[in-house]
Amino acid sequence: MSIAHRINVEDVKVLSNDWYLLKKTTFSFLREDGTWQKQSRETYDRGNGATILLYDKERRTVILTRQFRYPAFVNGHDDLLIETPAGLLDNAEPEARIRAETEEETGFKVRSVRQVFDAFMSPGSVTERLHFFVGEYQPGDRTSAGGGNEDEGEDIAVMEIGIDEAMSMIASGVIRDGKTIMLLQYAALNLFKGA
Repeated sequence: MSIAHRINVEDVKVLSNDWYLLKKTTFSFLREDGTWQKQSRETYDRGNGATILLYDKERRTVILTRQFRYPAFVNGHDDLLIETPAGLLDNAEPEARIRAETEEETGFKVRSVRQVFDAFMSPGSVTERLHFFVGEYQPGDRTSAGGGNEDEGEDIAVMEIGIDEAMSMIASGVIRDGKTIMLLQYAALNLFKGA
């Protein structure tokens, strides 16, 4: 039996539709023991997204960004957040969107990308599914300064660091962004292993 056969949606209320869509849904769920249980959940729908780790295997470096994230700030992170380039799909295919987002944020024109996995990042409340990519770069692939879209409030700094330093920054708590940690660990295990 699919999960769709175990859900009976009874009511959906829009709580906010300002920045993204926040709904409260009341539904009954068919439990494993055969009983129906009434539940309610709030879901935040901001669309799906994509992220990428640019890496230079020969020089053992990666490209990361630093930017202000208000939700992290109000939860006690009094610094810029270090991240992999990322963005919402906005009705584009994941690969096309990550290519454009990478150039906008970092100034690097990506030659080839490869999707390595996708994941729900906060499935208890956020609907977003994130597509994870890796792509090789060389210093000459940078065609502009990057920095993001000022109209969207982006003020992004670009960092080129060694993979070993990046892994140390995870261990020390300097890098705290989940998608970035996932891609750096993927790279350490699959892209830089033995290099």
